Amino acid sequence: MSNGTAVPGALSGFRVVELGGLGPAPFAGMILADFGADVIRIDRPGAAPPIPGKRPHLLNRGRRSVALDLKSPGGHDVLMRLVDSADVLTEGFRPGVAERLGVGPDVCLGRNPGLIYGRMTGWGQEGPLAQTAGHDLNYLALSGVLGALGAPDAPPPPPLNLVGDFGGGGMLLALGIVVALVERGRSGQGQVIDAAILDGVTLLATTIVDLLAGGLYREARAQNILDGGAPFYRAYRTSDDRFMSVGAVEPQFYAALLEGLGAAAADWPQYDRERWPEQHRRFEELFAQRTLDEWNDVFAALDTCVAPVLHFTEAMEHPQIRARETYVDAFGHRQPAPAPRLGRTPGKVAGPAPAPGQHTREILAELGLGEGEVETLLEGAAVQAA
Repeated sequence: MSNGTAVPGALSGFRVVELGGLGPAPFAGMILADFGADVIRIDRPGAAPPIPGKRPHLLNRGRRSVALDLKSPGGHDVLMRLVDSADVLTEGFRPGVAERLGVGPDVCLGRNPGLIYGRMTGWGQEGPLAQTAGHDLNYLALSGVLGALGAPDAPPPPPLNLVGDFGGGGMLLALGIVVALVERGRSGQGQVIDAAILDGVTLLATTIVDLLAGGLYREARAQNILDGGAPFYRAYRTSDDRFMSVGAVEPQFYAALLEGLGAAAADWPQYDRERWPEQHRRFEELFAQRTLDEWNDVFAALDTCVAPVLHFTEAMEHPQIRARETYVDAFGHRQPAPAPRLGRTPGKVAGPAPAPGQHTREILAELGLGEGEVETLLEGAAVQAA
């Protein structure tokens, strides 16, 4: 992937105001910035960095930062000036907080009717849990997704915070923003996006819900094809205490799996569920006889769905990932490359993560404030410059 293209990004010309937060909303802002949007992050003066130390938070890459005290008249006024020229505003507060700060959708769309106002929460804007605290794992739990993960004799494992915060949260917020911008091109009107992680995770589970409705999914962990219940769709420990992932669902891939393991196809019919526990144990015995690298060599010669379970640092150096430039070295940090890949207007890492308030003076000048006005705001702590 080339980051040196002179072609403007697909979202070039759009301005996004991001009310600073953690997790899903910044992830949406990162995606928009990667594709050329001018994302201005509003940070709180004196806020602690999201990650201890001086290392930048990669989710904040490609932004400019203004530090504003939204509770002060001066800081609020600066934000409203930004809203007037913005295409999008995003916030990740609990329901009602933006309204109490005087920056809710009624105020903002009243000033700028074409604004896309993106709201990111865990539970949603209404309902009995709307005002309660939660994290990724809690939203997964209530959606039914967490209860479908892991071994039946152990607690469900947290799948990092990838499924909720980023898959069901920030990525769908970014999609909602782009969809709303497309619609605005027809109507000229803005609208409010209510993006809730609970909704997004439930949407991601559509196929499983479909299987359940059709009587093809058992609501018990490790009893189904995709949850580790099937011996041909799970991970197996190798002799060097590593793991190989097996996803040989289709008959031709299952046959190739048996060939690689040296197991007779007649002995192990694929969908004999009664024998799955016995088959698990046999496959465990076979995989435990060789190292990860040895199994890699075996399955490299076969067209089947088997791959090594790598650590992140190993994955960065894998030939497939290097060939695709799935990681890029940008602004002193190795980091995931923008995705998906657009053929004519590809995304790029537009800049490093800014320090809070790094661009305060620059953006205030763009808003037409004179040096005296800027100094007054700085002296009154309505704004802060890095």
